[in-house]
Amino acid sequence: MRTSDLAQRISKRLLQDIAAGSISAGQHLGAQQLADRYGVSRTPIREAMGLLEEGGFLIRQENRGFFVAETDAEAMSEALDAQPDSAEDDYHRLAEDWLINHLPEEVTEHFLRQHYGWTKARLSEVLVRAAREGWVERKEGYGWRFLPVANTPEAFDEIYRFRMAIEPAAMLEPSFELDRGILTEQRRIQEGMLDMDFNTVPAESLLANGAIFHEELIKLSGNPFFLMALQRVNRMRRLMEYRAEVNHDRLVEQCTEHLEILDLVEAGENLDASHKMRKHLSGALKRKSPLASNWAADAKKSRV
Repeated sequence: MRTSDLAQRISKRLLQDIAAGSISAGQHLGAQQLADRYGVSRTPIREAMGLLEEGGFLIRQENRGFFVAETDAEAMSEALDAQPDSAEDDYHRLAEDWLINHLPEEVTEHFLRQHYGWTKARLSEVLVRAAREGWVERKEGYGWRFLPVANTPEAFDEIYRFRMAIEPAAMLEPSFELDRGILTEQRRIQEGMLDMDFNTVPAESLLANGAIFHEELIKLSGNPFFLMALQRVNRMRRLMEYRAEVNHDRLVEQCTEHLEILDLVEAGENLDASHKMRKHLSGALKRKSPLASNWAADAKKSRV
């Protein structure tokens, strides 16, 4: 039986998440869990897991399901290179056009299919992912609406200054409660990133690991409004950050600082952790603000 194109694309995304460390070796994978993660039904998920089992990246245990196998990083990199192209390019093309105001705020699927020449299945996959990442939503009745994103240097700076206000403050909330399970999982991901070859992992997977770190920490505040606010601005800045090239030295510095913050939180030194978080975000703003300005200049030229 021929494997569907969607299943092949899902298998690549799942393998990328394993390579990025957001899914760990030995972890149990449920079909519904992955269907929710990738915004598809369980049928292509089961096909994708079967493909990865054939490649030795998943292990099926009788009556228990699929588990992530211990895999050599080089073998995983070779497998990713051999995977068929996914909808990544089309997704980024749509995102780029929205960032530089080449699309109206409200569109129909017919308009998008004519504009890009995509099949109905490809368009559906791209829109489902964009909706899941929070910058597109389905209108009531008919059509789609693009949502506001940070597409100017000023907006990008404002987001980071907002984060500098709420993330350190969240660590000082009276309702802050330590969750060692969250700290252990985030330590595993950050330490894993220090050991990985960044060239083998998509930039968005690396960025997602960073966003999840901050969202999991702010969740410990016990105040859901901190988390809701951070998730919202993370979605707004995501598209602009996708455009930045992955810098090895910056990622090493970022992961190292994340681990230092975890050490302070675990030791109960929340005041020091709060100061460290503010310094960490301030440094990120100083590094990324010039990149945002350069992107804006390039985008302006593309509109001329």
